[in-house]
Amino acid sequence: MEQNELREKVLEAIKKVYDPEIPVDVYELGLIYEINVFPVNNVYVLMTLTSPACPSAEQIPDEIKTNIEAIDGVGKVDVEVTFDPPYETDMMSEAAKLELGFM
Repeated sequence: MEQNELREKVLEAIKKVYDPEIPVDVYELGLIYEINVFPVNNVYVLMTLTSPACPSAEQIPDEIKTNIEAIDGVGKVDVEVTFDPPYETDMMSEAAKLELGFM
C-alpha cells in the first residue's frame, strides 16, 4: 500500500472518533496536529484534547490507536498527546464551528 493511500485510510479511521461530549469528530475539532506515515507503514499521530482535564483523556487516544491498528498493512502505531500549543476553538474546521454554533 502506498503511503498516500495509507494516510487516507488513517484519516478515515481518525474521523470515526468523537469526543463523547461533542457531536463532532476529533479531526474536524482540530485535535489532530500531525499525522506521519513512515515507509515501513508505521503511523505517528500527534494530537491534543480540548482540555488537560478532559474526562476522555485516555479513551480518545486509545480509540484512535485501535482504529488505525485495524487498517490492513499498518505497522507500529504511536499516538502522542500534547498540550503545546494549547487547544483553542479556532482550530476547529468551519463544518465543526457551524455544527457547534460558533458561526
